Amino acid sequence: MTGYDPLKRSVDLVVGSAALVVSLPAQLVIAVLLRVKLGPRVFFRQQRPGKDERVFELVKFRTMLEPDSARGLVTDADRLTPFGAFLRSTSLDELPTLWNVVRGDMSLVGPRPLLVRYLDRYTAEQRRRHEVRPGVTGLAQVSGRNAISWEEKFAMDVEYVERRSLALDLQILWATVAQVARRRDINAEGAATMPEFLGTSEATRA
Repeated sequence: MTGYDPLKRSVDLVVGSAALVVSLPAQLVIAVLLRVKLGPRVFFRQQRPGKDERVFELVKFRTMLEPDSARGLVTDADRLTPFGAFLRSTSLDELPTLWNVVRGDMSLVGPRPLLVRYLDRYTAEQRRRHEVRPGVTGLAQVSGRNAISWEEKFAMDVEYVERRSLALDLQILWATVAQVARRRDINAEGAATMPEFLGTSEATRA
C-alpha cells in the first residue's frame, strides 16, 4: 500500500456515488431499450478477480445475444448486436460498474478486471496487476485499449501499480473521456473485443 491508497478509496466513494446517482436516468433508459431489444435480462454479471485475486461479481449492461448455434450465434462477433456495439463504443455499458466502485470491489482507475480462468496463465510479474483494485478505466485502456497486445496491456498495468497517484489518475480519467469521445481502439484486429489470453510462452508461473 502507498500513502495515496486511502485517499484513492475516498475519491472513488465520493465521485463514484455522485456519478452513479447522476447516471441513473440514463441507465433506466438503456435498461428499457435493452429489455425491448434483447429480452428481460438487461445486465451482464460475471465473476472477476479483484485486489489480491479476491473474486467479485462484475455488473455491466448486456450487449450480446445468448449463444445459439442454430441461429449462427456462436462467436462474440456473431452475438454482438448493433445497439450493444453502440453501448460498448460509448462505454455506456460500463455505467452499472459504478456500483462495483461504490461497493469497494473496484476503483475508478486501475487495471481492468479480467476472467478468473486467466489467473493461472499470468507470469509472476503480470500477477502484480492484482496488487490494487481493478478499475473502470486504466493506463492500458488509454494507451491503446484493445488495439495493443496482452503483454503490452499487462506491462502498463504493472506500471500503474508502481506509479499510481492522484495526478496519474486524473490524467487517465481525462484521457478516457477524450478516447470515448473519439471511440478509438475498441476492438482488436479481427475480433469483437480481444482474443482470449492464453498465457505468455516464456512465463515463469507464480
